[in-house]
Amino acid sequence: MKKLSLIFFFSLQVNSVWSQSDTSFRLIKILKGDIVSFTVDNLDNIYILNSRNQVKKLDANGDSVAIYNDVRKNGNVTLLDASNPMKVLLYYKDFATIVALDRLLNVRNTIDLRKQNILQAKAIGLSYDNKIWVYDELENKLKKIDEDGKLLLETPDFRLLFNPPPSPFKIFDENKYVYLYDSLKGVYVFDYYGALRNNIMIYRWQNFKVAGKYIFGSRNDTLYRYEISSFLYDEWKMPEEIYKSKSFNFTSSRLYALKNDSIEIYALQ
Repeated sequence: MKKLSLIFFFSLQVNSVWSQSDTSFRLIKILKGDIVSFTVDNLDNIYILNSRNQVKKLDANGDSVAIYNDVRKNGNVTLLDASNPMKVLLYYKDFATIVALDRLLNVRNTIDLRKQNILQAKAIGLSYDNKIWVYDELENKLKKIDEDGKLLLETPDFRLLFNPPPSPFKIFDENKYVYLYDSLKGVYVFDYYGALRNNIMIYRWQNFKVAGKYIFGSRNDTLYRYEISSFLYDEWKMPEEIYKSKSFNFTSSRLYALKNDSIEIYALQ
């Protein structure tokens, strides 16, 4: 196991540019069904969690591809991570268990984090090399584990590095960086060696997601898109029928809005 050294390169992202963009939300498709939550991958496949704790995979046209039915073993699914369509993660927080599925939602392996003395994992996310990032809430460390749960590396205790320390609930690995999001303290951007590269001042966004070169989120009736390389924020006022949705998800060109019994898919133009 390797311990990461933490080096501060940029502590705050300042002087970001805001732009009010005119855009239209063009409805592409409506998918109806029993939907509790969902996520999407970079190929516009949709992964739906229903009230029976089943996971269904639909392709970009809305056609069924696969179903994961082993729903009772580990309790309720807390998080779906489909950042890599070839390896989908299900996280069961109550049992501190991660189940990895293949592209057809067959079980690849199961990791019991408690056996690795990770008793409270607040957030997880798939890494670029198909390992798993875990934020250990008890130890206040970002950890990387392999498919067997073996600890590969970890940061120092965040309580020794930050005052006050962040408490991230989202982890994304995108374009050679790891993004941890605490809605009260912003986005903490690390490289793969544990060096803090940036702290982006994005606060109180809901539906936070890093997708490609963008960070997406929403607050009330406003949709936000932050371009990571240019520091440019775009914001759009959403019509009432969209912003009153239960939740959103994003790809670089699409907005997915969850209603009571459907997902509405919009093109961002």
